Amino acid sequence: MPDSETGPDTEPRPTPAPAPAPTSASVSASVSDDVLRPHAEQEYAHELALLAAHDDRPRPPGWRLSPWAVTTYLLGGELPDGSEITPKYIGPRRLVEVAVATLATDRALLLLGVPGTAKTWMSEHLAAAVSGDSTLLVQGTAGTPEEAVRYGWNYARLLAEGPSERALVESPLMRAMRHGMVARVEELTRMPGDVQDTLITLLSEKTLPVPELNTEVQARRGFTVIATANDRDRGVNELSSALRRRFNTVVLPLPESEADEVEIVSRRVARLGRSLELPEAPAGLEEIRRVVTVFRELRAGVTADGRTRLKSPSGTLSTAEAISVVTSGLALAAHFGDGVLRAPDIAGGLVGAVVQDPASDRVVWQEYLETVVRDRPDWADFYRACREVS
Repeated sequence: MPDSETGPDTEPRPTPAPAPAPTSASVSASVSDDVLRPHAEQEYAHELALLAAHDDRPRPPGWRLSPWAVTTYLLGGELPDGSEITPKYIGPRRLVEVAVATLATDRALLLLGVPGTAKTWMSEHLAAAVSGDSTLLVQGTAGTPEEAVRYGWNYARLLAEGPSERALVESPLMRAMRHGMVARVEELTRMPGDVQDTLITLLSEKTLPVPELNTEVQARRGFTVIATANDRDRGVNELSSALRRRFNTVVLPLPESEADEVEIVSRRVARLGRSLELPEAPAGLEEIRRVVTVFRELRAGVTADGRTRLKSPSGTLSTAEAISVVTSGLALAAHFGDGVLRAPDIAGGLVGAVVQDPASDRVVWQEYLETVVRDRPDWADFYRACREVS
């Protein structure tokens, strides 16, 4: 067990000093080249190290970076020596500042929004920048047990020795409390209500009782929780008012403009494409714009020029789904085409994303195709490709 633990008959030990910020060499050395998706603190270790080296602003207890540096890491910027920090999130700066400032208080952070608004992405990068570790994660589902939030037991040891520190299995939240780090809870509203409520004492008292051992774990400075929840799950397992009060809620919006959404999709597709050794995304920038335009118009129920009212399909048509459509199209272009993203490469994935309900969504899609897409002169190839797969 860690040196910081305390049992019923031991004296509390001093809080360890925060570990130094990760360096590019130390983190990258532990990541194999064939890892499909490195953790944020691994993939962006060099940027985190650069920020730590230039960060002369006050850091909250337990933080690896100051709030200013965490915000710069998320939104991107230029350091005094000319080094560039790439943006991880494209959206309102004030929203990010509120989220970062919340983590510096005694309140937990709830990121709320419709599916595909980068809630998980932001929570991962916030944890990586604040604690240097984004892996202390509880995934909320209808079957998430209370042990995933509190602690469990190694039953072989429990039967052999009875309740003991050696038999205790720490949850990610317990580890975060012991070491003063950020814990993440994904899809909080999908967890059963009684499991959600185990967070109340933990967040309000910053203490996790272990009655079987007649002891408790007290959170060290730097501990906090970032939870995500999706707007469409309201009513599945809605948060109690007592638990909601423990969170400061930040609502993540869909991208404000088409240009912002095209940039988000292009950046994410380019990064995914490199990891999958697919063609460069800029080769198909026009197709990315078309996918984003279709998604935005069907989401809004009106064309971009405001002249034609549209029916909206049942799906969310999120930015994340646009990224998936374009990435799939790049794979088709790479393996079955000439390596350049074209309309036929994205048509199948696009229709599949829009038509979730074969009965109602197909009618919506056909109407959009015939009344909007067909009349756009520079979309003739796109119209033909979509007609073929529809």
